[in-house]
This record gives sequence, C-alpha cells and structure tokens, in this order.
Amino acid sequence: MTKVALPTFAQIQDAAARIAPYARVTPVLRSDALDALAGAQLFFKCENLQRGGAFKFRGACNAVWALGEAAAARGVATHSSGNHGNALALAAATRGIRAHVVVPEGAVRAKLQAIERAGAVLHRCAPTQAAREAAVAQLVEDTGAVLVHPYADTQVMAGQGTIALELLVQAPDLDAMVTPVGGGGLAAGVAIAVHAQRPGLALFAAEPAGADDAARSLAKGERVTDVVPDTVCDGLRALVGETNLAALREHRVDIVTVSDEETIAAMRLLWQELKLVVEVSSATAFAAILKAPERFAGRRVGVVLTGGNVDLDALPW
Repeated sequence: MTKVALPTFAQIQDAAARIAPYARVTPVLRSDALDALAGAQLFFKCENLQRGGAFKFRGACNAVWALGEAAAARGVATHSSGNHGNALALAAATRGIRAHVVVPEGAVRAKLQAIERAGAVLHRCAPTQAAREAAVAQLVEDTGAVLVHPYADTQVMAGQGTIALELLVQAPDLDAMVTPVGGGGLAAGVAIAVHAQRPGLALFAAEPAGADDAARSLAKGERVTDVVPDTVCDGLRALVGETNLAALREHRVDIVTVSDEETIAAMRLLWQELKLVVEVSSATAFAAILKAPERFAGRRVGVVLTGGNVDLDALPW
C-alpha cells in the first residue's frame, strides 16, 4: 500500500465546508443510566444516524468532491466489507459518477444490499486484506477509476475528522474522546482535529481483541501485519494503515482492546438505554469504557458511535 500524507487541520476544516451540503450534523445523546454504569459523563455522537448509516459517508463524500472534473469523470473504486462501500456509492451518486466496490466473501448481506441500492457495481474477492488490495488495484487498472481507499487516503481521513469538529461544538468541555479503530482513518482524523483545538484532551481507541494489530503495533514500535482477524466486528477487521498508525503514535492515542462478548454486551446496553440501533463494531467504544472505567472515571467523555447497519435477517426473531 502506498503511504499517504496525514491531513492537516486546515484540510479537515475544508472538508467540513465541502461535505456540508450532503452530510448530516448528527446528534449527541446522553443517558443517566449509562453514565452511572460508566462512572463518567458520556456524550454519544450518533454517526449511526449519518447518511448511509455510518460515519464513512463523511470521508467518502469529501474524497469524491475533492476530485477535479477530469478525475471524477473516470469514476471511483474501493474495497470494503460494507460501510465504506455504501458511503462511496452514495457520495458518487451526489456527483453523478460511477462507483465500483470490491467486497470480500462473507460480508454482511444487509451491507451488500445497501451498496447495490446506492448504485455501485459490486466485485467479489477472497476474504483477506491482500485479496482486497490486489482486486481493487486490478479494478483501477482495468477501469481507470480513481481509488478512494477506506482509510489510507488523506481526503478520507480529513472527512472523518469533521466528526470531532462537530462534537467539540456540541459538547465543548470534554476531557476525553473514544473512537473504534480498524484501519485507523477515523482515529487519525479525529486525533488531528481534536489536538489542533484541545492539545490536552485524552484520546482513546477501542479495538477488538481478535483484531488487535493496532495495539500490537504500538506496543512493538512498528506495524504488525501478521494478525488474522477473528471477531464479530466486521467493520474493524482491516489492518491499521501505516500512516494512520503514525498518527495514533504522535497523538498518544491509548488503545483499549475488548472481547466480542464485552462488545456485544455493550451493544445491548446501547440498544436498551439509548433506543438506538448500533452495529457491533460501533459498540466497541462504549465497551472500552466499561472495561477500563478507571481511565474514564469522573471525566466528560465523547463516544463516537460509528454505525448502525445491522443485518436484521440474522437476528433470532
């Protein structure tokens, strides 16, 4: 994978202006019951209510509208297990251009259906990171489409960082912020946006224990690439990008790993108390707070709920 530049704070501000006509300003919700469980004041940023049901629309929309006319006319391509592919398809539709999405076998059916409804052309591949990268590289060569990588893309990271711009206006006195981490585009963009405005604010990232390459990489001091993901959190199975990892290190992001059981329990609590549908990957951020309450005790904590695209057909009722 080609190393890309991290976005500047100015680029994140530009992204906010660029996506404003298309993206939603998502609400922040509170719950006394969840505060009591956590021993902290929690401010839930509800990106499950974003267009396409996930924060990914921000980055995809910024990347699509940052393209020049000639590049946009070639269309866009990506690989995705679901939310980024759907987001790119929706963003491409706002500009009237074609989107191609490489999807690994075993992806959640509801997410595949959403990508197709949004108008993208689906291309299947084996369920490995290497297969995804190879397939999208071949697709770009064959079609001439512009690659919009799910997380190793400067404009995508800038778009994701707009979440922090909004949240710090909606809840200006935060002491800490927690996001899930997979490929790291969200965590990197948020870290840059937060520390440009609030250098002392503590940053945390929640990672599935069965896909803990970011935590291992930070501990080892170099990117670990031999982790084989084994987690129900389908949106967090990607390996953290090299540039994204550098941002986590630079901004001293503290990673908390959580088991699938802890994450599912946290998801059930969010459904029960906030009355919101959030997907399991999204619940890792709240699970991390419940697992490590001593790190958050008495603090005002922003919690990014990243998505709500649940396969309802897979539920036991």
